[in-house]
Amino acid sequence: MTVSDFLEQHNERAELQLMEFLRIPSVSTDPDCASEVARCAEWLAEHLQHIGMPTVQVYPTKGHPIVYAENLQAGADQPTILFYGHYDVQPVDPIDLWTNPPFEPTIRDGKVFARGATDDKGQVFLHMKAIEALLAVDGKLPVNIKLLIEGEEEIGSPHLDPFVRQNTSMLSCDAVLISDTSMFAPGMPSIVYGLRGLAYLQIDVQGPNRDLHSGSYGGVVTNPINALAHIISQLKSIDGRILVPGFYDDVLSLGSEEAQGLNDLGFDDVRLMNDVGVDTLVGESGFTSPERLWTRPTLDVNGMLGGFTGEGAKTVLPSRAMAKVSMRLVPNQKHHDIAERVMNFIQKITPPGVTVRVQDLHGADPVLVPRNTPAISAAVQALEETFDTRCRFAREGGSIPVVLLFDTVLQVPTVLMGFGLNNENAHSPDEHFDLGNFRLGMKAAARYYQLMAASATI
Repeated sequence: MTVSDFLEQHNERAELQLMEFLRIPSVSTDPDCASEVARCAEWLAEHLQHIGMPTVQVYPTKGHPIVYAENLQAGADQPTILFYGHYDVQPVDPIDLWTNPPFEPTIRDGKVFARGATDDKGQVFLHMKAIEALLAVDGKLPVNIKLLIEGEEEIGSPHLDPFVRQNTSMLSCDAVLISDTSMFAPGMPSIVYGLRGLAYLQIDVQGPNRDLHSGSYGGVVTNPINALAHIISQLKSIDGRILVPGFYDDVLSLGSEEAQGLNDLGFDDVRLMNDVGVDTLVGESGFTSPERLWTRPTLDVNGMLGGFTGEGAKTVLPSRAMAKVSMRLVPNQKHHDIAERVMNFIQKITPPGVTVRVQDLHGADPVLVPRNTPAISAAVQALEETFDTRCRFAREGGSIPVVLLFDTVLQVPTVLMGFGLNNENAHSPDEHFDLGNFRLGMKAAARYYQLMAASATI
């Protein structure tokens, strides 16, 4: 029996186990879910033991636990691969926009709908099933494998950095493998070689010492919501240009050859508009959609609070307002530098009559991954054999802070081999994962480990 045959025969069982994994509400941002996050870590550890990993450990942190496992029985003459993923998930709000309850996985049209389905439980679990198949069929793994699966990725991985730095010997490897990205399009596998960074701020505007009657005080007391709207309007022009002084100073321009390669992918503006239900696309002038999405920085308001938002009318001048603002960054921008520039600019443009506090909540620097490593070559071959089509190279607009951490601390190449799709509603209601990609992903992951073993003998 081949590994592929084993995966086919046990596919239904793998899907049922995935449903069990998805039922655990491991929302790392919600303190009320802390016990469930811990339960999810224990579930992962037990499953890793069940599939035959000889060393499995749950490491507590000051936040949520880190799950670590290893199988080094392939020996010193074979490469060591460190697989990284996360078992925590985003909050589910707004709950009323879900077709089925977010932690009651439901299969429709060949897709499983649940929070965490594509980001990142489904993609983590397919690697566990690939490892199980290799052990079941061959009795051992072709390479040494270590797994590092954390529970805080969705809150910026605050305790992963010290864990990695304190355990560099335990985590030493020849390459890092991550499946937390998307394929370029259905049926079109891709390797992501560039990720944007992130700077995430919270703006708090304080006005009068209490909410005021707008008829009695409106016109003489600064309204914090109006002040916040003024601040936000000064951060970005209508054509998408960010107006913060020095914001673009360190942006690495895209070379003509790389720009041609990205635009040759065949990015479909119409498909994107249809997918998200809009009739036009906007952005920084002078750039194509893939360039705007992957290679240019952005600034977006992610949420606002203030004043009366209930049914009916209430003529109130609120005492405070708040907004959360994120900026996606590109090479060679640094998130601390950008956060400081934006915070200073906000203080300069704040209207009189209010005070503003800006907090730097978290961030990550952007990453460019070398494309000419043996680890990348093995990934390309595994994807092309499994999906029976050419593998593409693409950038992605999101952030995976741990990639930079592995690059600087472990100093090994990272392979971003994802099996999700950009339209699978990660971070949104009705998140889902294509079960066809789940099945092919298990096979591609197993094939990758086999090819990495073969590369050691070439």
